[in-house]
Amino acid sequence: MKLPKDVTDQKVKIEKLVPGGQGIGVDSEGKKGFFWNALPGETVIDYTITKSKSHYFEAIATKLDNLSKERIDPRDGCYLSTSPWQIMNYDYELSQKKEILTEMFRQNHIDISKNLGKVEVQTDGNEYCYRNKMEYALYWDIAESKIKLAYHKRGTHRKEPIDRSSIERPEIIKKAQEIVDDLNARGEEARKYQSLLLRANQNGEVSGGLYENHQPHPEFKNLNDIILGTEYSYSPNGFFQINLPVYEMALSEIKKHISSKKVLDLYSGVGTIGLSVAHGKELTLVENNKFAYKELENNCKAVSSEASEPFAKPVLAKSEEALEYIAPDQTVILDPPRAGCDKKLIEKLLETKPEKIIYLSCNPATQARDVAILADSYTIESITPFNFFPRTPHLENLVVLSLK
Repeated sequence: MKLPKDVTDQKVKIEKLVPGGQGIGVDSEGKKGFFWNALPGETVIDYTITKSKSHYFEAIATKLDNLSKERIDPRDGCYLSTSPWQIMNYDYELSQKKEILTEMFRQNHIDISKNLGKVEVQTDGNEYCYRNKMEYALYWDIAESKIKLAYHKRGTHRKEPIDRSSIERPEIIKKAQEIVDDLNARGEEARKYQSLLLRANQNGEVSGGLYENHQPHPEFKNLNDIILGTEYSYSPNGFFQINLPVYEMALSEIKKHISSKKVLDLYSGVGTIGLSVAHGKELTLVENNKFAYKELENNCKAVSSEASEPFAKPVLAKSEEALEYIAPDQTVILDPPRAGCDKKLIEKLLETKPEKIIYLSCNPATQARDVAILADSYTIESITPFNFFPRTPHLENLVVLSLK
């Protein structure tokens, strides 16, 4: 169906923010609308629809009334593409993330405030310039006949030139502009390239480069970072955390809860959780992505060579198909993709009953679903959310479960 460009004949009151990050309201016909650029209590007067279904629509608010006292001016012109929560003050962002997290667990019959007391979103206080990886589109400016850095407009496939971008580390945007300046000096055209990917380590060293259309992705120079005293080598286009300072905060919290001699790290990626928190333990790490597993092997060898005796064993397998590694006398670490844990894995955990489960999730909705099932045999020891992605709706959440 062809979407109308703008709607100006209806007013929609925003009730609250939903887990996806939009404000939700109901139009005069009773249809739910999910709005970007709108906060609770505000009234949307004009909006542009980006998706329309029979029972709901998605839109971008273009004119508002009754502006929230929590609203601030966004820092970037392209904020809706990258970090749509730039429109609210930071304390309000943290409070909204806590509310949304509480609601997701409540929907799974877990009352966070009742069972666990005060739960606060952990942050290092850094709202901007935290991302160590960015992928840019390239936009051809017809008027100026040159390439510009760009993002894709939210809800569309159209490219939006960047006038300012402040969620990535400054070394990244500086390097990106240098690459674009070089392309323009050589008379290149944007249509030749798929995107520009760059990553920076904590020392500000940048690696990455251009992806050409219809060409294999190149291999970029590896970067190195130290996490909780352990050095890791990783590919710029591989698996690695985006916000290392806050990631270290989460790892420090995980480490406090490991007391068993044996640790199983499932969905281990390149191994930064298990290898950082389980020194001196008998550690098994399971990963199924062959590219991540290659880096996991290298990291295990490097870390084990520094220890008095090897302690880390990598396993190439899907976590839900490596069930034989689960044992009762273990701490099991889970860091699954957004879909959460596989049903077979949850069933095996309930059958085998390892003494402790430490569950870090990038999607608290599926985490809450899984924890509700595990709660038949486990007590929730703690819930600690971490603001890995400031100025966005995304939240990482850590749940520690102890066997009843």
